[in-house]
Formats: sequence, structure tokens, C-alpha cells
Amino acid sequence: MITIKRYTDEYKDIWNKFNADAKNSLFMFDRNYMDYHRNRFKDHSLLFYNDDELIALLPLSEHDKELRSHGGLTYGGFISSSKMKQHTMDDCFVALNVYCEENGFEKLLYKTIPHIYHSQPAEEDRYSLFINNASIESIEASTVINLSSPLKMPKGRKAQISRARREGVVIEERSDDGSFHKFIDLENSVLEEHHGVDAVHTGDELALLHSRFPENIHLVVAVLEGKMIAGTVLFEYSQTVHTQYMAADDQARELGALDLVIKTVIDKYSGDKLWLDFGISTEDGGRYLNQGLISQKEGFGGRTNIYEKWTLNF
Repeated sequence: MITIKRYTDEYKDIWNKFNADAKNSLFMFDRNYMDYHRNRFKDHSLLFYNDDELIALLPLSEHDKELRSHGGLTYGGFISSSKMKQHTMDDCFVALNVYCEENGFEKLLYKTIPHIYHSQPAEEDRYSLFINNASIESIEASTVINLSSPLKMPKGRKAQISRARREGVVIEERSDDGSFHKFIDLENSVLEEHHGVDAVHTGDELALLHSRFPENIHLVVAVLEGKMIAGTVLFEYSQTVHTQYMAADDQARELGALDLVIKTVIDKYSGDKLWLDFGISTEDGGRYLNQGLISQKEGFGGRTNIYEKWTLNF
């Protein structure tokens, strides 16, 4: 018998412990991460019990008559233990259907967790979505490097890396609050120029999250004559490193400074992690592919892995 409880703060320790031991655990599912922007989203996360045993978590936010994989997170979907089997996940979806109907929700927008973030196979939810007549809402193209067997970079990319070194570009990992603020200022200048938007996180928020998860959030920057000209914010997981942000000013692009940053990251994590995920290069739910952006990422030896979003109507 599957029963569902809505998350409240009294379940914080239970939630965090289960997430830490899950087969698709991510630090961003820790409530110390999720709750930093709790004022922006109406949390409606759920805990699933089989009799009295907690078997799964589902981070959700409420949007009128819809539930969505939490709006403040890149990924969503069921977080489950190694005990989760297909028939149990199917039962979870039956219970979820009943819960949503009883609570007046008409739709679930569900973001799967890409397989490169699983420590054990954890795609029971995708099959359950299919047999419950869910439809794919979007497929986004992310670019990923296999760090255990990286593809060779083209000569042009290697030449840019060499040039950055010759010009005196220095790569540093920073952890002070001021550097996170400087990086977000750089990121926002690039985003506003090319896309008319700002970064999801502020400098204060990144500095706060780094203080809570210093082993998981890193800032790697390129410095020339004391000035930060490029960099990336990394989110580190058990077997995958994700470039949450990448930014480079005009001088950095000319000198290949961001290329040197990424080469440094690849060298650091090869042999330790399995995957380096650059994130998506698509817009409009995957229907528009930014050819220039994905080409840049593929130039490091990356190839496509997908992010899926499904719709389930009740």
C-alpha cells in the first residue's frame, strides 16, 4: 500500500538523509539547497511510503492547478533508493494520480533526472510515465564529455588553449564571496548583451550556496593581469560535474581564456568523475538549437545527452 505525505519542515532531516543515500541523489535536492529560494516557489514536494517505509521523494512546486518538478531546480523526478523496482514505481504513479485528483490538480509537468546523474539505473519513472499515457513536453540537447574516454579536441581549440597560456592567462579556483559577485557581474553582462536576461542566481545566492555546499559548488576563473576575464561555476556530483554557468568577456574570447578554463576542468576531473555536462544549447522546449553554442561545446569533445520533460494529465 503506497501512501503519500506532503513535505513540511518537520520532515527535513528525514528528506535529507533519504536523498543522501538515494541511487539518483543530487545535492540540489537537499533541503538546505532547495529552501534558499523558498519565497519564490510554493513547495508541494511529496514523500512516498510503502506501508511505513519511505521509498521515494518527489520535489514539486505548485502552480495554480498544476504540479511541476520543482521550479527552482534544473532536474526533477522521483528520488528513489536502490530498493525501488518497476512495479513499486508503477504503484507510486497510481497513488500520485489519486493524490492529484483528490487535491484538485489537473496536470503534472515532470522533469526526468538524466541518467548520467544516476549511481544505479533509475529510469523506472520513465516507463511509468509511458504506461500512464504521459506525453513528452520537451527534449533539450545537452552536451556531455565522457571523462573516462574523452574525444580529441580539434587543432583550432588546442591552439586557442596554447595562446591563452602564452598571453599569461592564469587559472584559479576561488571561494571568496567577492569573486562570486564578480563572476555573476561578468555572467550578467554576457547574458544581457546576447539574450537580454540575467543569471538565475545572484552573487549573494551563489556565495550562500557555496558556504552550505563547499564540496559541491566551485568557481574556476581565468585571470589576466589581476582581472577576472572568464570563468565557470561548477556543480559537482558523485560522478558528474556540471557547468552551471560559463562566461567570458571580449578579451577572453579573443585569447581563448574560457577554453583554458574548460581544459583545466577536464584535466582535473578526468579519472575521478565519469561525465562533464555543459548543459543545454536549446530554447523553446528544445525546438530551437543554438548551433554556435553547441558547436563550441562539441569542440571540447562533448556529444549530446538529453533532458526530458513530460506532461501527465489527471
